[in-house]
Amino acid sequence: MSVSKSDSYAAAGVDVTAGYEAVNRIKPLVESTNIPGVIGGLGGFGGMFEPQIAGMKRPVTVSGTDGVGTKLKLAFLMDKHDTVGIDCVAMCVNDIVCAGASPMFFLDYIACGKNDPQRIEDIVKGIAEGCRQAGCALIGGETAEMPGFYPEDEYDLAGFSVGLVDYDKVIDSSNMREGDILIGLASSGVHSNGYSLVRKVLNINETYNQHNNDLGCTLGEELLKPTRIYVREVQRLLSKGVEIHGISHITGGGFYENVPRMMKDGLTAQIRVNSFPRPVIFDILQKAGNIPTREMYNTFNMGIGMVIAVPNDCAGEAMSALVKAGERAYVIGNVTRGETGVEVAF
Repeated sequence: MSVSKSDSYAAAGVDVTAGYEAVNRIKPLVESTNIPGVIGGLGGFGGMFEPQIAGMKRPVTVSGTDGVGTKLKLAFLMDKHDTVGIDCVAMCVNDIVCAGASPMFFLDYIACGKNDPQRIEDIVKGIAEGCRQAGCALIGGETAEMPGFYPEDEYDLAGFSVGLVDYDKVIDSSNMREGDILIGLASSGVHSNGYSLVRKVLNINETYNQHNNDLGCTLGEELLKPTRIYVREVQRLLSKGVEIHGISHITGGGFYENVPRMMKDGLTAQIRVNSFPRPVIFDILQKAGNIPTREMYNTFNMGIGMVIAVPNDCAGEAMSALVKAGERAYVIGNVTRGETGVEVAF
C-alpha cells in the first residue's frame, strides 16, 4: 500500500500521519462493538449495516443525533477523555429508545485543533463502551483536524445513531390514558445537559479539583460521570410484555420541557419530587447559584434520567422487572387530565 504524506499540509497544521496512527489505534475498539448486521470494517467511504428484519411486518428506522456540549470543558480541564464518548452515544440512543426502537449502529464526528492519536483513542474508547452498553455497532466516523479553528488541546464531539422497530410496536402517546403510572429511572448525576450553568455557578475552572466530602470525590470527578444508557432497561420491559404508553428522556430543559413531549393532548403528567432521591450534586448547584427550585427542574434531570408511562395494572410487573435487574426505579407520579403537559409538585 502506498504511503500518504504531505509536508506542506503538516506545515499548515494538519498531520495526516497522525490521522493514520489514530485509525490503527481505534480499529480494535471499533471491532469490539460488532454485532450481526455489520458489513466490512473501517476504511470504506461509508459504514454498511444489514438490518435484522426477520419477523418484522413493517420495519421503521428511528434516528437520533446529538453532542456532548460544554461538558467537554471538564474533560479538557481534567485531561480525561475516555468517558465523554459514552455521553455522546447515550444522548443519541436514549432518544431512539423513546420510540421503542433498538439502536443498530452509531457514527461519530470528532473535530479537533490537533490530532493527538492517544487522545483520539481515549475518546473512541468511550464511544465503543457506549455502543456496547446500547447493543449497537460503531460502523464509522470522521476525525477532522482543524488548526486555527479549535485550540490544539480542545475538540468537539457529536454522533448519529439509527435504530429499528416494527411499525405496530412504535411507542407513542396514542394509547396513553388517565391513570397511567409514571416510573422514573435514576440518573448517574448531571448527565450531559446544563453544563454552561454548572460551570458558571461553580466557577469550575478554579474548583474542579476540590474534594467534596458529601460527594466523596472531587467536583470534576462527579461532573464527568457519564450519562446513563437506558436501552437495556426499556428492552427488558418490552421483552416481559409490559405495555409502554410513553417514554421521555430527561435532557436539557429538565422535566418541564421533556415530559410534555411524550404526553397525549388533554393529559398531564403529575410528578411528585419527594418520590425519588435527589443527588447531592443538585443541592450543591442550587445553593451555589441561588437557583429557584422550579428552574432546577426546568434545567436538570434532578436524579431521573428517563420517565416511562405504563398502565396502572402493569406498574407492579414493570417495577419488579426493573428492581430484579438491579435498576434504581421509582414510581414518581401518574397521568391525569389537563392541558399543561406536566405538573411538578415540590
